[in-house]
Amino acid sequence: QVKLVESGGGLVQPGGSLRLSCAASGTIFSLDARGWYRQAPGKQRELFARIPTVASANYAESVKGRFTISRDNAQNPVNLQMNSLKPADTAVYSCYARVRSRSWVSPADYWGQGTQVTVSS
Repeated sequence: QVKLVESGGGLVQPGGSLRLSCAASGTIFSLDARGWYRQAPGKQRELFARIPTVASANYAESVKGRFTISRDNAQNPVNLQMNSLKPADTAVYSCYARVRSRSWVSPADYWGQGTQVTVSS
């Protein structure tokens, strides 16, 4: 079993910054793709940042240039630096990981419970 736990959410004023972190624990042989989803009230869940390897990253247009996803190594943790935050960024943020529990087992996808980010004055 694999568990993902997010930390770092909270209330911030427009234009401010927050840093989220996601740690994975459990039976893990390798952590392949990592990423962040968010879901605002009344809206669909959005995959806005993904890092399939240590070096590369992909972003949705809505956050490009403001958010940076990073991972220190191929295992743990994955971080999300959010700058120039806007009220439209208010949502529950959840991390995602594609995990291989054993070298011979197909990877499976896991999500964390989520952390609230509120951007308001």
